[in-house]
Amino acid sequence: MLVQPGFALVLDAKTSLGECPLWSIAEQHLYFVDIKRCRIHRFDPATGDLKTLELSEEVGCIGLAQGGGFVAGLRSGIWLLDADGTPVRKLAANPEDQTISRFNDGMVDPMGRFVAGTVDESREKGIAGLYRYDRNGLAQLADGLLTSNGVAFSPDGRRLYHADTLRYTLYTYDYEPETGTASNRQVFARFGSDRDRDRGRPDGGAVDLDGCYWTALFEGGRVQRYSPDGTLLAEYPLPVKCPTMVSFGGADMRTLYCTSASVGRSETELVEFPLSGGLFAMHTDVAGLSKPLFNPEV
Repeated sequence: MLVQPGFALVLDAKTSLGECPLWSIAEQHLYFVDIKRCRIHRFDPATGDLKTLELSEEVGCIGLAQGGGFVAGLRSGIWLLDADGTPVRKLAANPEDQTISRFNDGMVDPMGRFVAGTVDESREKGIAGLYRYDRNGLAQLADGLLTSNGVAFSPDGRRLYHADTLRYTLYTYDYEPETGTASNRQVFARFGSDRDRDRGRPDGGAVDLDGCYWTALFEGGRVQRYSPDGTLLAEYPLPVKCPTMVSFGGADMRTLYCTSASVGRSETELVEFPLSGGLFAMHTDVAGLSKPLFNPEV
């Protein structure tokens, strides 16, 4: 395993809980959310311009939709939003107790469905799940979770990656793009132990064209890259303690963006890591996968 040069700050975004960086190929802009402040940001890396869309509730994840706008996982459920972030219609309600559950990490699958998970804010009941939304409605793919994260798909669309962050575990599933079904859950990687859990736990992830999985390690201050067989290949440090999610972008899809968090961090940590909440990026030798567009008719 190689420790490589790391990320550089591209935007001092000062997010509370930055998440879900998402590159628009059509616009050549990066979208990302601030969950706790109920915002979707649109960043132009060529000019540094930032546009902010204000929502009425927490937004955990987004996908770009065919025809414009977004599919979004909010506390109340999965919504279709227009390009300004205004709700168009509710696609599915959050089936869990919304006083302690909201949608968290998610991604559009290779056929245009939305796969998104929830977070158990009690951090102990295990009520969170992973869900698929398509024209038939909401279907559960996994249950008994604490914090659903890390959703990503292999280049052929037949492997689904998914993390339960508070259990320090990253899983893979056999995925059927034609039907959107997930089966045969296997442990892909475990992170930390009772003695070294300060090295971080798996948060949001992305896959490159070689089929390697990249994960941001929350409270670990770094991003790791794994081969498809689960071998740790390299890690890349960040100047923050809590990176949250990575995603590829740029004209050649060789820029890896990473969001971060400042919420809930101690004053001591924020003094040591003043860029917490910033948006970071680095060039990679391998290109990443572009994200499909959400299609509500699939």
